[in-house]
Order: sequence, then C-alpha cells, then structure tokens
Amino acid sequence: MKRRIILWVALLLIASFTLSPIAIPGTVVAQSKSTDVNADLALCLPGVFESLPGTCMQAGPSQRLNELAAVGITFPQEPLPVTHPPYDLYKIPFSYALLDNAEIPVYSSLEDALNGNRSGSLASSRLKYISYIDRKVTDSGTFYENSKGQWMNGEYVSRVSVPYLQGYLIKSQFSGSFAWVKQEGQSRTAPGYVGSNPLKSYFRMDVVRVYETRLVGDAEWDMIGPDEWIEHRFIGKVTPNPTPPEGVTNGRWIEVNLYEQTLTVYDNAKLIFATLISSGSDPFYTQPGLFQVYKKLDHDEMYGSFTADRSDYYYLEDVPYIMYYDEARALHGSYWNTMLGYPASHGCVNLSAADAHWLFNWANQGEWVYVWDPSGKTPTDPAYYGPGGA
Repeated sequence: MKRRIILWVALLLIASFTLSPIAIPGTVVAQSKSTDVNADLALCLPGVFESLPGTCMQAGPSQRLNELAAVGITFPQEPLPVTHPPYDLYKIPFSYALLDNAEIPVYSSLEDALNGNRSGSLASSRLKYISYIDRKVTDSGTFYENSKGQWMNGEYVSRVSVPYLQGYLIKSQFSGSFAWVKQEGQSRTAPGYVGSNPLKSYFRMDVVRVYETRLVGDAEWDMIGPDEWIEHRFIGKVTPNPTPPEGVTNGRWIEVNLYEQTLTVYDNAKLIFATLISSGSDPFYTQPGLFQVYKKLDHDEMYGSFTADRSDYYYLEDVPYIMYYDEARALHGSYWNTMLGYPASHGCVNLSAADAHWLFNWANQGEWVYVWDPSGKTPTDPAYYGPGGA
C-alpha cells in the first residue's frame, strides 16, 4: 500500500512539472504559446520599487504597493516630522470665570458688595468672562474681584480653566498633507456613505496623513490610509505651500486658511508651525486679503455688539497675546473657545492660549498676515466688512 501511495505522488509531481512550469521570481518562464507580453515573466517580489523592464511583472502585492507609494503611502510609513512647542506656553498669568447670561451687579469694594451698594452692572450676554484677581468667602457668600477692581457676587460666577491645545512645530519639510480630526467620527472603506463600510473610529485632535481628495456628490472625502477615507468636514488639513503670497518679499508670513480653519507660519519660505483656529462665523466673516500686524498687546479687554438688538454682545477681560492686523480684527488667544477648528468669532482669528503665546513671541510688528479661503465662499468685497471684533 505504501509503495502505491509513493508511486502516485511521484506521478503527480512529474505531471505538475511537465504541465505547469513553476515561476521563480526574477527568472523567465518559457510559454511560447502566450500572447501576453508579460505572461512570460514571474511576479515581482512584494516591495516598493520600480522594476527594470523585462525583469518581473508588476502585479498582485507588488503592484498594489507601488500604487500606494504613488500617492505617498509607504511601508513603514515615515513619521510626521513635528513636535509640540514648550508646554510652559500654556501657562498664562490670569484666572478666568464665566458669568451668568443675566445682567450682573458690580460693586466698587467688598464692603459695598456686602451692603448691596452697587456701582453699576455688566450687561446680559451669552459670552461674558472676567479675569479675577481675588476671591473672598464671607458669611454672606462668596465674592470675586475682577482685574478692574470691581466686585461681584459668586452666585453669578463659575470659575473655568483655560482649554489646552497646542499646534505643531515643523522639524523638517515634508511633502503631502496632514490633518487634525476636529470631531469624533468614523472612517470608511471607500469615499462616500453609499457602498462603503465603517472602518475606524477617530477622536478630536487625532492626527492623520492625507493622500488624496475626491468629490462624492457635494461632499469632499479624503484618503487617510489604504482603502480608508474620511469626510472632509471632520478634519482640518494642512498642506505646506512655501511660495510666498504676492506682496510678501521677506519670506516670513502667517497664513490663515478659512476653509480648513488652520493657521500656518512660514519663515525663510519654510513651514515652521501649524495649528487649528476659529475665524469669523457668518455674517461676521474674517476678511480675506494681505495685511500687516500693526499693534501687539500682551493682553487687553474686548467687548462689543454688531446687531441692533445687541443679542450678540460679548464681554471678555484680559484676552491674551493680541496682534491687531486688520482694523479691530486680531490674532489672539481665546480662553473661552473649546471648539477650535470651526468658525466662531466676530471676525478675529481665535487661537488657543498656548498657540497665541508662541505666535506672539515669534512675530514682530509689521509681520505679514495672509488670509484666504480656497473654497471661495467667504466674501472678498471690502465694502462688505466693518471693523470686526473678537
């Protein structure tokens, strides 16, 4: 019985060698009857390379790897050459508190506050913050003193911490794009929701590489990995562009991308910093154009209203690291904004306190600020714009 089995195996092996020659990578296999010019070649070994003509056939895994390499995906993936700025930039010399929406009585001293002798009030507003310098707990309740020496009852006051967010210092120049995930969502196996499946979950401030963009209906989709796509509205993308805007002659400029809600900084025509911002929301757009920083302030008060009913009134004490560049529009820290990456201001460019601190240290008065919207949706007629606000 064993001899019969061995005999059958031998016959099968002989037949297989006779009828189907084995292709050894890098060698030519003779098949004279084939009409395919590549049919006589063995498959290239999997690897990202361009094979010499006639050495092997680019198909299968090798072809797939070369296709991915053509859009910038390699294995292993090169790490993004970035690092965070110093953490200490996050520390600023102010303590902040949110006030109730209602009108808030203010007092010129703690004694007046205890006796109810008000000296004025802060108007009702949904965006009203103080910078407090003292807090007293008394038998009559807790009272806060703001940076202007005014006291107010703690029942209207909620202390807040400054949101933490830092952009990236760019260690070396790179090709391609990267993006921050702006809100929690899932990637898909193909661009679009029809004919694709959920793939991975992403969370706010995750960082992804972007290799390709496609339009599906009215929505943009970005390729962030092999057979992995995410809708563009979930991300804020940075694409290095070292070509100075027209009018910039010194190789230094700050670029604000209104569509992506990102800010980039170039020095010596090289990208050195990138982060998320919040620009003006409809109808208080941030005006596109080329401007120059004309005033720098370590901190200042910002307040105002632009509607007839004053429903958009805001009051913000000790706004940090301000650089005015277009009338009342400025680049500044925004301790009240927890959703950078989306339009939310009255025309200013909001940054995190840490990023505004870094930018303030880097920039000089007269620095160029280039604001643009690659989508073309932001009005460009100067007649549309007033002085702007925070």
